[in-house]
Amino acid sequence: MDFSPFIKRYEDELVGQVIPFWEQHGVDHEYGGYFTSLDRDGSVYDTEKYMWMQWRIVYMFATLYTTPWLKPYRKEAWLDIARQGFDFLTAHGKDADGAYYFALNRKGDPTIAPYNIFSNCFAAMGAAALYKATGEQRYRDEADSAMKCYIRRMDDPKGRWDKSMPARASRLSHGHYMMLANLGCVMEDCLNTDEYRDDAAAAINAVLEKFWNPHYRVLFENVNPDGSYDLDSCEGRFVNPGHGLESMWFVMNYAERENRPDLIAKAADIVKAQLEFGKDPEYGGIFYFMDVLHKPHLELQWDMKLWWVHNEAILATLFAYRLTGQTDFLNLFMDLDQWTWGHFKDPSYPEWFAYLNRRGEPTHMLKGGKWKTMFHLPRCLLIAVEQMKKMP
Repeated sequence: MDFSPFIKRYEDELVGQVIPFWEQHGVDHEYGGYFTSLDRDGSVYDTEKYMWMQWRIVYMFATLYTTPWLKPYRKEAWLDIARQGFDFLTAHGKDADGAYYFALNRKGDPTIAPYNIFSNCFAAMGAAALYKATGEQRYRDEADSAMKCYIRRMDDPKGRWDKSMPARASRLSHGHYMMLANLGCVMEDCLNTDEYRDDAAAAINAVLEKFWNPHYRVLFENVNPDGSYDLDSCEGRFVNPGHGLESMWFVMNYAERENRPDLIAKAADIVKAQLEFGKDPEYGGIFYFMDVLHKPHLELQWDMKLWWVHNEAILATLFAYRLTGQTDFLNLFMDLDQWTWGHFKDPSYPEWFAYLNRRGEPTHMLKGGKWKTMFHLPRCLLIAVEQMKKMP
């Protein structure tokens, strides 16, 4: 298989379309930080600064700056963009306990409390990537601080902002563990430390032993604290195919580093299972949310097709194909590549659409918002090129 045409297409899209779009439209030169609510043409339609999205941009620009194959295209401006975001977010973005707020207004005043620990997750990633790019101690200190806050809050992620009453069932969330698995690898790469290796290993074990169900062949999003499954509630039956696929390339990335072929084989099998369960046999693409027993889903957008789900599916199949050599994964990648590029890429403006209906038609013209920023798409393009260049 000659991946050269794919490499060129992915590389051109990243360097020629996606990075320039966010360079031009995403930076708030007046107050600091970034605009993420961008319309189809890049114009700003809201100035709220959501912390996940802010730190993800820090992470991406710092990572782009240090990526070896991007050296011919590298700009000092990429590092400057990441630095100014870090300065804005650390000055305004966290409370006295080190927890990052969920959102700020344009000037940096907090607007939504730090009820969600993923703000700290992406702060750790962004700060760590800046340390790798510069070697400056302040970035390493912030990465460690945010990482420790994330781990500390996993047992009670919402803390005093939890609206649940005592009668509500307690759950473990797959998302918390899959992100910890990835964070361990990011910290090791960027900080050159094995301090979080045990945390990553425990997270990997939890994902594969608690959330993966070999009987139903799905990764559950929510399980009971003892690892059992609740099939009597929508929350207990909830399946997020995109999360499962993202989680599995995290696992394969970890397993390759640790020389664990057993984990690679298991993760690859789960990739195949998630795609079999999550695909839309009528219109193509992957469903957003599903119910393990195919009962009605509480979320009305369950049958939509989202950009990030397909970005993560592309990476999962590339990792699985490279590490196992099984042609099934090459065929899955080829199908995903064709459907994803054929439906999400905007033919008239840079960057991709985010939200499609079940038939694959855009429901929103926006290129960024509360949940979409410079992250899943550029990360997919970046890592896909790296994976394809490693192919035999």
